[in-house]
Parts: sequence; structure tokens; C-alpha cells
Amino acid sequence: LHALVRIYARNIFALDGVWFQSIEQENGMEQEMHHDRNAWRRFTETEARRIKNFLQLPTQSGLDGLEEALSLRFSALANTEIKIIRNESELIYKVIDCRVQTARKDKGMPYHPCISVGLIEHKYFAKIIDSRIECEPISCYPDITDNTCACAWRFTLQQ
Repeated sequence: LHALVRIYARNIFALDGVWFQSIEQENGMEQEMHHDRNAWRRFTETEARRIKNFLQLPTQSGLDGLEEALSLRFSALANTEIKIIRNESELIYKVIDCRVQTARKDKGMPYHPCISVGLIEHKYFAKIIDSRIECEPISCYPDITDNTCACAWRFTLQQ
């Protein structure tokens, strides 16, 4: 069952990539990014609500709830390696090897400029888990500051 869930998670990434490339080829990267941001915001909120309900998390789940929920995201299941680093005041979520960027590289395509989409994706996921959680990028293409991962995000709980 675990292997099947990982296959379905990878299939969602594949669908997103095929959709993305269709828009990109027909209308260019800027139009694709506009639609990608809109789609990810809506999808991310739905995904977070479903995971939150599944885990029976309270309304204000804090960083503990976010940590639990992030590990069940389809992207956490589809990517080959993620890392969640936790201390008292923050949670760092790292995608070590990104399926999207690896696929684009393997096809000879330029990397996806995903920081604006990634910020929407992570920010709105966290807000559904707990409205007090803030998200900021640490490293994400094209603003890579950490060469040990594809992207990294910092979550903090605002009081």
C-alpha cells in the first residue's frame, strides 16, 4: 500500500508537469506561472484541509501539527527525500531532491522558477493547519542559497 501511495503521489507531479509544459509551450513561462500560482493555491488549501481532517488536528495545531501534516503531503511522498528540522521556534522543511527540477534537467529543459509558486504552496498549506503560522523561503530556484537541497522553507508560529 505504501508503494502504491508513492506511485499516486508521483502521478500527481507528472500530471502537474504535463499540464505545466502544455501551457508553457503554448503561452510561455509567464502565463504558465500565473496559472500555476492560482492552481497551487487552491490545490494546497484543499490538500491541507483533507490532511488536517484525516489527522484530526485542532484548529490551532501549531508547528507540531504542521510537522505531522507536512509528512503526509503528496510532495513529501513523491520526492525521493525530504527533511524536516524542528526546534522550539521554527520548523525547516527541505526537499533534498525535487522530482520536478530533476525531470526538467533530464529533459534538457531549464529549471522551473518555482519560488513564487512554492511560497504560495507552503504558505497556504501552513495557514490551513494553523492561521498563526508564517512561511518564508530559505532557498528555492532561482534564489538558491543552500546547495544541499532543491528548496528549503522556514515556518514560524506568530503569537
